[in-house]
Amino acid sequence: MTDHVTTHQAEEDRRNEEILIYVDGRLVPREKATVSVYDSGFMLGDGVWEGIRLYDGKWAFLDQHIERLFEAAKAIDLEMHLTPDEVKKALLGTQKANRMITDAHARLMVTRGVKVRPFQHPSLSRSGPTMVIIMEHSKPKIPRPIRLATVPHLRGLPMTQDPKLNSHSKLNCILACIAAEKAGADEALMLDVHGFVNTTNACNFFIVRKGAVWTSTGDYCMNGITRQKVIDLCQANDIPVFERNFSLVDTYSADEAFLTGTFGAQTPVGSIDGRQIGTGQMGQMTERLRALYKDLIARESV
Repeated sequence: MTDHVTTHQAEEDRRNEEILIYVDGRLVPREKATVSVYDSGFMLGDGVWEGIRLYDGKWAFLDQHIERLFEAAKAIDLEMHLTPDEVKKALLGTQKANRMITDAHARLMVTRGVKVRPFQHPSLSRSGPTMVIIMEHSKPKIPRPIRLATVPHLRGLPMTQDPKLNSHSKLNCILACIAAEKAGADEALMLDVHGFVNTTNACNFFIVRKGAVWTSTGDYCMNGITRQKVIDLCQANDIPVFERNFSLVDTYSADEAFLTGTFGAQTPVGSIDGRQIGTGQMGQMTERLRALYKDLIARESV
């Protein structure tokens, strides 16, 4: 497919060739930013992460992202070696070193650390944790609405791998994305264990029907910060919004559909399983929510 688009597609920026990356307290050039092949994250996907976006000199909803990172670390019994304030200091120091002002994206990753032997048991990770911050100049460039395809890969039960975790173990979502691409789409629309529409492989999913905004219950997806901000904006602006179970039948006949995420904010969906959604272009509700979100970011940046 020659016109493939992703929800994290950005403008090319040659400045990213010269970025400094934070690796366990050191700022190192991109080509020298490495971790051990014995690291738990590389070996087993044993770690958690956050994506954070820089607007006009301020990291959007930073406290909430840091709080979620620490909650995730506690959930997987990973003992953080820095306090929340120290993590913020590391982030701001990396920003300053890279002279970034706006349109930047940070991926903050923490793993259980380096193992003494190449096996699964967490007790073998004795020099952790490992913390890396990759910060890039990153301006979204999504030239058209996203095409989605429903895939057989499900968002699972909390007792298998809780989908509310931003964990490094993303293979289920990667396989979903591959299946969607093979079906001629850009990304995957994933169902929950009951067959209800849930999320995409990378973003939270919303539809608009008769002036009301719907999203999933949140039981089987990452409860994204941008997702919650959209729900809050709807409630504050008298837009009916529902967290509910709904099916593909509801989805195919929606007036609009859009995705939410830290990188793209609100990204329109043009088609699902070959069926055009609404006009196939960004709808009026999506435009309104994008404007409300932009205003919210501006207020946060004061």
